[in-house]
Amino acid sequence: MLKESKHEIKPNEYDAVRIKIASPETIRNDWSHGEVTKPDTLNYRTLKPEKDGLFCERIFGPERDYECACGKYKKKRFQGTVCDRCGVLVTTSRVRRTRMGHIDLAVPIAHIWFVKSAPSKIGTLLDMTVKDLERVLYYESFIVIDPGDSPFEKMELLEVDEYYEIKDKVADNFLALMGGEAI
Repeated sequence: MLKESKHEIKPNEYDAVRIKIASPETIRNDWSHGEVTKPDTLNYRTLKPEKDGLFCERIFGPERDYECACGKYKKKRFQGTVCDRCGVLVTTSRVRRTRMGHIDLAVPIAHIWFVKSAPSKIGTLLDMTVKDLERVLYYESFIVIDPGDSPFEKMELLEVDEYYEIKDKVADNFLALMGGEAI
């Protein structure tokens, strides 16, 4: 049996599992222990986790029990201390299994579960077909958000050349977007 936090996990005791959307504030404030800003994992010479990378000890916890990344604090007597040099909390390495970090993306995205599930949750909410929704999300077409003085209607799809033609003619109050930001 797996053990975690002094409680035995018994898979047969669960009746259901619920998956729901978490707000960005909940993720950043409650679940995340820091932001991952670099795509690096390990330093190729030292084989130690890169700072602010995908295996960062400051975010996910120490690699070795009761030892910070720089080695200033070692042994159990420093448990709970945050190293002033490397910023690592001195604790057991088991916390690496439960801690999460977050990545702030440059643009919003749509999760594939809400796009491709049958029926498409986002498509149903916006009254769009999955094919049209994917064209907007994959940056193939623009969707009209605010038609303004243009001859187009709200939620109408535009090809790229159509968008640039109308954008030159009616620049002030016309808004069409593509990608996750549009949805």
